[in-house]
Amino acid sequence: MKILANDGIAQSGIDALENAGFETIIVNVAQEQLQDYINTNKINALLVRSATKVRKSLIDHCPTLKLIGRGGVGMDNIDVEYARKKGLHVINTPAASSASVAELVFAHFFGGVRYLHDANRNMPLEGDSKFKQLKKSYAGGTELRGKTLGIIGLGRIGKATAKLAIGVGMKVIYHDPYIDEASLEIPFFDGRSMTFNLQSSPKTEVLKASDFITLHVPAQKEYVIGKKEFEVMKSGVSIVNAARGGVLDEVALVDALETGKVAFAGLDVYESEPSPEIRILMHPKISLTPHIGAATGEAQSRIGKELADQVIELLT
Repeated sequence: MKILANDGIAQSGIDALENAGFETIIVNVAQEQLQDYINTNKINALLVRSATKVRKSLIDHCPTLKLIGRGGVGMDNIDVEYARKKGLHVINTPAASSASVAELVFAHFFGGVRYLHDANRNMPLEGDSKFKQLKKSYAGGTELRGKTLGIIGLGRIGKATAKLAIGVGMKVIYHDPYIDEASLEIPFFDGRSMTFNLQSSPKTEVLKASDFITLHVPAQKEYVIGKKEFEVMKSGVSIVNAARGGVLDEVALVDALETGKVAFAGLDVYESEPSPEIRILMHPKISLTPHIGAATGEAQSRIGKELADQVIELLT
């Protein structure tokens, strides 16, 4: 069996696959050349992240494929149902990156409340000449402790984010049409743990009550947060999107930032990814990262091992 990891895979995954007798090929084949490469090399399993697209045409024209694997959560770059109808296994790794994404969300929140994203732009330029002015500009920070975090979507990543928020001392509320109740067990370094029980609230209530909002939903046909949703939020709210580009209306976001309705935003994903709009990239109230939610060594190691285990189970 031949496995093509077109967007790469951690060594943990390579080792597990090769120990099980699979030939693992680690190259990055351009999208337009992928079909020929798969057929020429008789590839049996294609592993991707978010860069490679696996659409109907590729599925139709690659008869040796038996499995498509996505290293990560969302599978909007794969025609999942079509592949399954054609008899292919389609797998992903929904649990492996939850902690890493949750920590990135809080990196944006911590940076936002203390203006770190803006200070790190201006200190190299003016820190030597306008130190006192910058100190005054960034002196109005706030604490996360005691504030309310609203989570839209309480899947694995939403739950991981909720646990961090509780640890910080925040009140957590959430909206999820599929999860009415949630029990979160938070482990500590010494082996002890505490359990917190949450109940879903209507989306509008969550938006009205939250000081901070984070999105953890799959790709949608329509905006989850748009002009109407911004209108019901608290004035001075902060919002982070590390879910998928297109679930947050970026035009409405910029308008809300300009009016002060939204004090700060953090974005890891973008509507026009991989070419985010200049208005977004240059906005002083937006903290920016280039879709790196799962990009930690620990997460990638877990993803590689989880993918490999599923491949071995399904193809042997």
